[in-house]
Amino acid sequence: PPAHSCNDWIGPPDKHSNLRPVIFYVPPKESPLERRLREARQEAQACDQRFWARHNRAFRQEKEEFIYSRLKAKGLEMRDETGQKATLNAEEMADFYKDFLSKNFRKHMQYNRDWYKRNFTITFLMGQVALARALRWLRWKKKNV
Repeated sequence: PPAHSCNDWIGPPDKHSNLRPVIFYVPPKESPLERRLREARQEAQACDQRFWARHNRAFRQEKEEFIYSRLKAKGLEMRDETGQKATLNAEEMADFYKDFLSKNFRKHMQYNRDWYKRNFTITFLMGQVALARALRWLRWKKKNV
């Protein structure tokens, strides 16, 4: 982002996690409370990036292994005679998706719990920052009247 920017910047999707990273704006006179909020948001983003990068990597690897094993069981190769990648039908892929989700259910539940905790903290800090800013504005207005 340009040096004079006063906003957060959102980047293109990460190739591993598919999440769009955010470069957070740091105001020159950031209060300790505002810094805590920004750091909580940065930590939440980092946790999400790590989780989804690992999850997507495991998903792609297990999907390839599943397709390979099913094609091999049918006596087929990974590529057909034209060089195109061989595929499975929707029912066969549905079996994979169901198994993958079942196998990773606990990981998803733990991620969701952690996500809610982090976002509750962020929301609480946002409320505190908004209140502090409102009080600062009222004090400034009262002083200048």
